[in-house]
Amino acid sequence: MDKFMQAAIDEAKLGLAEGGIPIGSVLVHKGRIIGRGHNRRVQSGSPTLHGEMDALENAGRQAASVYKESIIYTTLSPCSMCSGAIMLYGIPHVVVGENITFLGEEALLQSRGIKVQVENSAECIELMKQFISDKPELWNEDIGE
Repeated sequence: MDKFMQAAIDEAKLGLAEGGIPIGSVLVHKGRIIGRGHNRRVQSGSPTLHGEMDALENAGRQAASVYKESIIYTTLSPCSMCSGAIMLYGIPHVVVGENITFLGEEALLQSRGIKVQVENSAECIELMKQFISDKPELWNEDIGE
C-alpha cells in the first residue's frame, strides 16, 4: 500500500479511537506530507471538520502554487463540501481509499479536470462498513441525512 494512503488510514483509526468517524486524509506536496487530519466533527462539535478539511486546516495557509502541485489522499470518497475545497484550491489529484460505502462528488471533480484515483482498499471499506453498522445515526448525521 502507498505510504500516503497508509498515513490517511492511520488518521482514520485515530479519529475512531477518539470516538469520532473513521475518515482520514493527508495533503502531499512534492512527496512530503504537509497536512494531515481526520474527521473531528464529534470531537470538536464542528459541523464542517471532515477529514479533508482537517488536513487542509493543519497544512496551514499555502501559496496557490503549492495546492496546484499537491495530491490529497482521503480514505473515503469526498463529499460535496470537501470536493468544493479541493476545487477551490485547485488540487489536481485526489486518491480515494474507497467509494463503496459512500460515493461522493467524484464525477464533479473529474468534470473540473481533477484526477480521481480510487483504490477501493479492503481496509478502508471494512473500517467504514463496521462504523456504519455500529453507529448508523452518527454516520447519517455526518453525510447530512
